Amino acid sequence: MQTKHNANLTSVAKMLRKNMTKEEKKLWYDFLRHYPVRFYRQKVLGKYIADFYCAKAKLVVELDGSQHHSEAGRADDDERSRFLEKYDLKVLRISNLQIIRDFAGACTYIDHAVQQALSQ
Repeated sequence: MQTKHNANLTSVAKMLRKNMTKEEKKLWYDFLRHYPVRFYRQKVLGKYIADFYCAKAKLVVELDGSQHHSEAGRADDDERSRFLEKYDLKVLRISNLQIIRDFAGACTYIDHAVQQALSQ
């Protein structure tokens, strides 16, 4: 993975942290912020900015809104996932609707992925 931070991406990541979506805010403030294993939000990883990243578990959590359901959106997501997976990172994709409708289930899914990664 590119180890140098792109200054343009770093400034974009800071802006995204200040302007999180309501679903990102809910996941961050109600679960990940105080999760026992540290997560980062809007983390620059190579040429991408991950919504949430856990270095210890090598896990990226991406929240997907409606734009991700188009053909172009799915293609972009696939390319991003392949890039991150080349660096031994697991990518979890969770829809914004799941955050709204089944927040506990989304949290359980993330927790299970973290626990599974740490046990290996």
